[in-house]
Amino acid sequence: MKVTVDSTVCQGHTLCAMTAPDLFVLSDEDGHAAAAVDAVPPGREEAAREAARTCPEQAVALS
Repeated sequence: MKVTVDSTVCQGHTLCAMTAPDLFVLSDEDGHAAAAVDAVPPGREEAAREAARTCPEQAVALS
């Protein structure tokens, strides 16, 4: 499973990083998220799904 964050949609709510801090990094400049990993590690798939569900802007995508 791969996780990505659409930087044009992310508004910096930080909910994804609070849900799965090992999967996301936040910009020091504006708080916008980016994926910290290319592939979600085994056993962290449900955390990635939860992070995607919590994003109010639906900026987190899983594939």
